[in-house]
Amino acid sequence: MKHSGQDDTYRHQGLRRQLVASIQKKGISDTAVLTALEKVPRHLFFDSSFLEYAYEDNPFPIGAGQTISQPYTVAFQSSLLKVSKGDRILEIGTGSGYQACILSELGAKVFSIERQRTLFDKTRKLLPAIGYPNIKLFYGDGYKGLPSFSPFDKILVTAAAPLIPDPLIQQLKPGGTLVIPVGEDVQVMISIYKISETEIRKNEHGLFRFVPMLEDKARDQ
Repeated sequence: MKHSGQDDTYRHQGLRRQLVASIQKKGISDTAVLTALEKVPRHLFFDSSFLEYAYEDNPFPIGAGQTISQPYTVAFQSSLLKVSKGDRILEIGTGSGYQACILSELGAKVFSIERQRTLFDKTRKLLPAIGYPNIKLFYGDGYKGLPSFSPFDKILVTAAAPLIPDPLIQQLKPGGTLVIPVGEDVQVMISIYKISETEIRKNEHGLFRFVPMLEDKARDQ
């Protein structure tokens, strides 16, 4: 991390430790994920007028109809991925960039797609400024993935999809994992393990609420 001490004070670090402790009590036991959450300064993804909300375990609006995900949800999805150092991970829905930074702290090489131009432009400037220059950001349609950079070891979808996009399964390596919330009003968290090019195994992990995954770039905000 390269952010200065002025940007990340002892108070912020203490609030992060409290947040991580509360997430641990909710059942997250992956120590690497908890450590990553303790390292990433979530308040740097917030406008200064909303800083008091940065270390609450809640989602928060970030503009363009999107949210920065609830820390528990970030931890839950990250744990399901079982990230290994050096994993090439495709993230669908960059949003604020917070989840991408968690994956980067876990040692992944992160490729992330954002459909909203305003968020893409903002996050593309923010991440290098706070010490994450190696996350590769793309503006485009997450349903199509990034075929030219595939295959990926893991794929993480951070928005609600009505179905599992086939291109994403195609871009996953055999032995890889895709984590995606599927459904309309309420979503089922699904992990898909790709056994071979023709066989997958699905597991369900409870109900969540995400903002919808948007398919095209026709109506930018």
